[in-house]
Amino acid sequence: MSVCIKIRDAVKKYGENTIITDLSLDIKGGEFFTLLGPSGCGKTTLLRMIAGFNTIEGGDFYFNATRINDMDPVKRNIGMVFQNYAIFPNMTVEKNVAFGLKNRHLPKEEIQSKTDEFLKLMKIDGYRDRLPEHLSGGQQQRVALARALAISPDVLLMDEPLSNLDAKLRVEMRTVIKEIQNSVGITTVYVTHDQEEAMAVSDRIAVMNSGTIQQVGTPKILYQRPANLFVATFIGRTNVIHAKLEVAGGKAILVLPSGYRIELKNIRKEAIAEQNVTVSIRPEELVVRTDGSGEGIKAIIDDAIFLGLNTHYFVHFDDGVKAEIIQESQIDNILTKGESILLSVKSEKINVFDEKGTTNLLQGVKNDLDEMGA
Repeated sequence: MSVCIKIRDAVKKYGENTIITDLSLDIKGGEFFTLLGPSGCGKTTLLRMIAGFNTIEGGDFYFNATRINDMDPVKRNIGMVFQNYAIFPNMTVEKNVAFGLKNRHLPKEEIQSKTDEFLKLMKIDGYRDRLPEHLSGGQQQRVALARALAISPDVLLMDEPLSNLDAKLRVEMRTVIKEIQNSVGITTVYVTHDQEEAMAVSDRIAVMNSGTIQQVGTPKILYQRPANLFVATFIGRTNVIHAKLEVAGGKAILVLPSGYRIELKNIRKEAIAEQNVTVSIRPEELVVRTDGSGEGIKAIIDDAIFLGLNTHYFVHFDDGVKAEIIQESQIDNILTKGESILLSVKSEKINVFDEKGTTNLLQGVKNDLDEMGA
């Protein structure tokens, strides 16, 4: 059975320090939900509150309709995968996977059947008689995941499970984890500070900072329409430019420092007013004008880095503002350092915030927290 997790007005304190303040969140049954944010933002603390490993100073936590605040962690029926794997070094792979099943005093035949099932599911059946010291990091993580899933938990909790692996193994294991989660259909809460990893595995993501949730949404929504500047800069790469919003004939006109003017057709009506704004322009939203004529933003190439499919250009504008551009690599037309170029902007894709970057001024910016009334 897929379990929905509901959190209302959660508070976590360590002494006089409040780590999480009035946090509310809904996690759907069967979804892969990620808590994403920088170190110290409270994501692991929140995960441990769900698990029952941390005390709860305020608010309510529910699995479906059952309030779990005072429920013993053992009775919450959770599977947990840690950053350091936490598998038993003196037990074989098979015994590690069977450990939770034996603790539940299941029949011997059922223990063997489930152990075999998850050894095969995680593709570690051939290592069943090995000790952990004879396994790679990726294989050890598969053992930890098999052990967590074998007990048929209602909720799977994962705390930065890939951070100790090298880059190639991380990519491999995040694919494995997502495939297994899809096949098992278990509600999963995943903690990471790696935004690329989060976008690769998640159905939805909650971006956290300083113990609060900044925005909840699908990877696509968070990338394309971030609710504020923090989300825009934490999810993916972006150029942050301070500009002005002007009004001409009832239309919103964005004026960049270079004087380049862009009519914005998707500004919220109530935000159409003369004001200073902060603009987020993704590197792929700045386009090099190949004809070199007409209006545009003049820029000078400071550096060019060829990365196969794409080439990254680092430029500065006439006013000294620096920016990054990502363009699909051309066979015979790589721009060189010191070259002058003219840029246009994909105006429908950029994001415009108020001067402090706290609010996106565009229409249609979605945040699942709004639906909760949080």
